Amino acid sequence: MENKSAYIVGLEEVDKTKLALVGGKGANLGELSGIEGLKVPAGFCITTEAYKEIVENNAEVRSLLAALTDLKVNDRGKISEVSGKIRAAIENIAIPKNVADEMAAYLAKFDKKDAFAVRSSATAEDLPTASFAGQQDTYLNVTGEEEVLLHISKCWASLFTDRAVTYRIQTAGSAVLFDHRKVRLSVIVQQMVFSDVAGIMFTADPISANRKVISIDASFGLGEALVSGLVNADNYKVLNGQVFEKKISNKKLSINVLAGGGTREQEIEIERQDKQALTDEQILELADIGRKIEARFGSPQDIEWCLAGGTFYVVQSRPITTLFPIPEANDAKNAVGCPHVYVSVGHQQMMTDAMKPLGLSFFLSLSPGRMCTAGGRLFVDVAKELASPVSRDIILNTTLGKSDPLSKDALLTILERKDFIEVLPAENPVGKDQTETADNPSQNAEKRSANPPIASKTATFQTDALEMTASVEVVNELIEWSEQLVEELKQRIQNKTGADLIDFILEDIQEWRKYLFDPRSYGILMAGINAMSWVNEKMNEWLGEKNAADTLSQSVPNNVTSEMGLALLDVADAIRPYPEVIAYLQNVKDENFLEALSPLNGGRETRAAIGAFLEKYGMRCAGEIDITRTRWAEKPATLIPVILGNIKNFTQHASIRKFEQGKQEALKKEQELLNRLRQLPDGEHKAKETKQRIDMIRNLVGYREYPKYGLVSRSFVYRTALLKEAERLVQAKVLHEKEDIYYLNLAELAQVIHSNELDHEIISQRKEDFKRFEKLTPPRVMTSDGEIITGRYKRENIPAGAIVGLAVSSGVIEGRARVILNMEDADIEEGDILVTTFTDPSWTPLFVSIKGLITEVGGIMTHGAVIAREYGLPAVVGVEHATKVIKDGQRIRVNGTEGWVEII
Repeated sequence: MENKSAYIVGLEEVDKTKLALVGGKGANLGELSGIEGLKVPAGFCITTEAYKEIVENNAEVRSLLAALTDLKVNDRGKISEVSGKIRAAIENIAIPKNVADEMAAYLAKFDKKDAFAVRSSATAEDLPTASFAGQQDTYLNVTGEEEVLLHISKCWASLFTDRAVTYRIQTAGSAVLFDHRKVRLSVIVQQMVFSDVAGIMFTADPISANRKVISIDASFGLGEALVSGLVNADNYKVLNGQVFEKKISNKKLSINVLAGGGTREQEIEIERQDKQALTDEQILELADIGRKIEARFGSPQDIEWCLAGGTFYVVQSRPITTLFPIPEANDAKNAVGCPHVYVSVGHQQMMTDAMKPLGLSFFLSLSPGRMCTAGGRLFVDVAKELASPVSRDIILNTTLGKSDPLSKDALLTILERKDFIEVLPAENPVGKDQTETADNPSQNAEKRSANPPIASKTATFQTDALEMTASVEVVNELIEWSEQLVEELKQRIQNKTGADLIDFILEDIQEWRKYLFDPRSYGILMAGINAMSWVNEKMNEWLGEKNAADTLSQSVPNNVTSEMGLALLDVADAIRPYPEVIAYLQNVKDENFLEALSPLNGGRETRAAIGAFLEKYGMRCAGEIDITRTRWAEKPATLIPVILGNIKNFTQHASIRKFEQGKQEALKKEQELLNRLRQLPDGEHKAKETKQRIDMIRNLVGYREYPKYGLVSRSFVYRTALLKEAERLVQAKVLHEKEDIYYLNLAELAQVIHSNELDHEIISQRKEDFKRFEKLTPPRVMTSDGEIITGRYKRENIPAGAIVGLAVSSGVIEGRARVILNMEDADIEEGDILVTTFTDPSWTPLFVSIKGLITEVGGIMTHGAVIAREYGLPAVVGVEHATKVIKDGQRIRVNGTEGWVEII
C-alpha cells in the first residue's frame, strides 16, 4: 500500500525521480530495489521534507548557514568553527513526535532484534556528474528506536562536517544544487546485513577506464574496513565472462558487529589472511549483477555489495564520475562491433582544455567527417589507418609517432595485442582508395591535412615533388594570399545578418579550406621539417653533434609567432620612458584602461603602441583555436602583466638585440658545421648537401606558425560578426546573454536565428556539461572500449630521479621553476624556467623572459618547441604531470638535448 507521509517513504516506493525527496543515495537504492532478482536490504527513508521542517526552520541554524555562505576553501579555520556550531545545533534539535511516531511504525515491521544501518543521503550526492562519495556519515549496527533517532540527527549534522563543506565549496558554481543553504539531507534506515565478505565493484576499470572490464575489490567482514582503507583488499578483474586477473592480498583486519550494537576491528585468523575472499564462481555471479545494475542506470557504476550466507546484497550504486567519455564514431551505422582508436587532437594542437560546442563546431566544419568529439575535446579515429601497413607506417614513423613518442608507444601497445586491430595484408604503396598523383595535388593535400594532428595519415605518396616547389617566394605568396583573403572577408561579411550570416560563414569556411589545404603550404612545412631531420641525423652521424638544427632555427624570418613576442618588447620600449603611465598600468582594473591613458604624460604614445600591437595580434588569446575564447583585442588588460615584466626585465631595443643574437648564433653554427664537414672524406660534397638543407631550414621553418595565425585571424572575423548577431538576439529576448551562443553548434545557432526561439534548458545543461568536462583530463589515446592507453618513453642513461620528456630544443640550463597554469597569472623574472601544461602562441610573449621551458603536452613541431628553438631556449615537452611533480620556486635543471629534467 502506498505511503502518503511527507516525512517517511519505503525504498520500494522510490525511484530516480524522487531525488529531491530522498537524495542521491536513496533514489539509487529505490532504483536498485526495482531490479528483478536483486537483493537490497529492506528499509525506508526519512525525507528531505523532514530535514527542511526540523533543521532549516531552526533560527540558529539559519544564522550559521548565512555565515558559511561566503567562505572560501582556504578559510579552513573559519569553516571548522562554523561547521562545528551547525552540527552541534542540529544534534540538539528534538525530532518532533509525529515524525518519531511514523518512524516507530516502520520499525515495527521488523523484528525487535534487528539491527540497522543508518545512512546519509544528500541531494548533492551520487549524481551522474558528481558522486560526493563519503562526504556524509554512515552508522552501522544501530539497535533500538531511541538509538535510530539519535543517529538520524547525527546524519543530518554530518551534512556540515568540515570535509563535506569544503568539498561543496570546491565544487561551487557547478550547480546551484550545491549551495549550503539549498542542499538537503535524507536519511536511509536499512536492515543491517551481517556480511561474511564485502567490497566495491566498478563496472568499468577505474585504472584503464575500459568499459568491458569489471573490477572487484573484496575483503572479509563489513565493507567499512575496505572503504576506510583499513585493509588491502583482494582485486579481481572480469572480461567477457572470464576472471582474467586476480590479486590476492594479505588481509589482516576486518570490521565486525558487536552484539549490543556498533562495530569493532578484529584480527583475521592467520590461515584466512591470504585466502581468496570470493570464489571464482562468486566473482562471476557478482559481475553479472554489476552488468544488470549498469544496464538499469545506463552508465558505468561504482557499487557497494556484501555477501551473507552465500547471498549477495547490494547496498549502494553510484555513477563513476571520473571516466572520460568515449567519442562517438562517425560511422555509427557500421560502428557496432568495430574497434576504434581515438587520438587526441588537443595534444597535437597544444590545447587540451575543454572547448564549448560552438568552438568544436567550427573545427569540425574544417574537417567534416574526419573528427569526433568527447568531453569537449576533439579526436581522430585512426583504427583503419593502423590496419593498413602503409598508412600505419606513416602514422608511427612520419607524422604522429615522430612528433609524439608517448602517443606512438600507446598505439604500438594496441597493435601488440593482435586481437583488437585486424591488420590487413601488405598492399601496394598506393591503394585503390588512396591514389595520389602529382596531377591531383590539391585533393591529395586535403586528404593529408584533413586532420591537423595527424597530417598525411592516409597519404601514401612521396612528398618530394611538393618539397621541390618550396621556396621563400612561395612562402611570401602564401602569406600575402592569406592576408588578402582576411581583408576581403572583413569587407564581404559586413552586411551579413541573421540566417544569411551563418550561411555565409559556412560557405566561406569551405573557401578557406582551399587555402588551408593548399599543397604548396604542405610542401613548405614538410620541406622544413625534413631538412631539420636530415641535418640532425647527418650531423650526429658525421660529426657526433646532436640536434644541430635547433641552433640553426634561431631568428628565422617569417615566424609570425616569435615576431609577436619581440613586438611586445617594442611596446615596452614605447612605455618605459613614462613613469606616470607605468604606475597607472600597475593598478589597472578596468578593461577600458586605454581610454583613460590620453591625459597622462606618455599616454598617447602608450595607447598608440598597444593599439598597433593589437591591430596585428589582437585576434590571439590562450586556447585560440576555440572561437569562443575572449581575444586580446577584447580584453587587452590580459597583456599588462607581460608588458610590465618586459619593462622591468629588459632595456631599450631588446627585441633587436635578441633577434640579432639568435641570427648570429645560427650563422656561427652554420660556419662551424660546414668547416668541420670539409675536413672529412668527401667533405666538400657533404658540406654542399648540408648547406642546401640549412638554407631550407632558415628560409622555410618560420612558416610553420603562419597557417594557424591565418586561421585565427579569419575566425576572429567570424567571431566578431557572430557576437553582433548575438547582441541582436539578446535585445529580442531570445538569449539571456550573448555568450549563450557558445553553447550551440552552427546548425543550432542558425535554427535559433531563423525561429527566434531557444530552449534555455539546453543552454543550462551544456553549461553544466562544460564545467564537468573542464575537470576531466583528456587522454592522448583511447579505444572504443573506453580504455585509456598510456605510452612510455623508451630511454636509457637517464640520471637517477630525473623526470623524462621529449627533447625539442637543445641546451642545458638551471634556474627557478615557475609553475604557471594561466598566462594571466604569470609573474616571470628573467632567467626563470616556465613549467606549464601546454603553450600556444598566446604564451609567446613570456618566452622572451624565460631561460627554459617544460610542458606536459607537446611534440617536436608544436608551438612551444618551435618558439623555444627560435629563441634558443632549452626545452623538454611531453613531461607528464610536470606541473604537479615540480613545485613553484624549486631550482631545476633542464636538459633540452637529452630530454630530461632534474630537481636540484
